[in-house]
Amino acid sequence: MFKFLIVDDHHLIISGILNILQNQYPDMEVYIAKTAEETLNEIEKHQDELNFFKLIILDLSIPEKHGITANIETGIQLIKDLLKKYPSYNFMVQSSYIKALVRIKYEIDEHQGGFVIADKGLSEEDMLNRINLAIQGATYTKDIKVGLELKPEWLEVLSLAFEEGLQDKVIAEKMHLHERTIRAYWTKIQDALNVYPDNCREEGKNMRIQTEILARKEGLID
Repeated sequence: MFKFLIVDDHHLIISGILNILQNQYPDMEVYIAKTAEETLNEIEKHQDELNFFKLIILDLSIPEKHGITANIETGIQLIKDLLKKYPSYNFMVQSSYIKALVRIKYEIDEHQGGFVIADKGLSEEDMLNRINLAIQGATYTKDIKVGLELKPEWLEVLSLAFEEGLQDKVIAEKMHLHERTIRAYWTKIQDALNVYPDNCREEGKNMRIQTEILARKEGLID
C-alpha cells in the first residue's frame, strides 16, 4: 500500500490532490501536513522505516508553523532541508511559483530520488502523469529555467537588498564581507540577468530597479 504525504495549507488544494490520488491508488494511505514544522515532524516519526512515504507532494508557499503567514522562502528552505536529509525520497512540488525553484536547482539536480514539479494549473490527467513520474523515481524539472545560475551568496545579496531593503554597506556587514565584494556581486548578478549600464542608460532605466524587476520575474526573489 502506497503512503503519501501532502504538504499544503489550503483545504481545496488538499481535496483536489486526494481526488486525483484516490482514483489511481484506492488503497493508499494519506498523511497531511499544513506547515513546515508539521512536515518535518511527520517524516521524522517514520524515519526508522526506509522511504516510508512513496511520495511527498508539497506546495511551495507554506507557513513555517501555525499562526505564521505562508511564504515561498519557507517552502524553498523546507525542500532544501528535505533533499539533504532524505536523499532517496520522491518529491513532487505542486505550486504556482515553480520558477522560484531555480534558487535550489543544484540541490535538485543532485537528488537521488524522484523530483517532479507541477504547476497548479495543470489538468487532472497531466497532474497524475507527474505524480506517476515522481513515484517511479524520475526527474522532471524542465519548467525551471536552467540557463540562469546564480551562486548562493548572490541570491543572499538580492534578498537582503530587495526583500529587506538594505543598502550595500549594511549588506556587507551582515554577510561579513567588504563593500567592494558586494559591488562585485552586483556586477555578476546583473550580467547573469543581462542588465548592462549602456542599455539602461540608452533606455533611461535605473540599473538597480531593472535588476529587481528581472530577479522577481525569474523567481529569484519573492
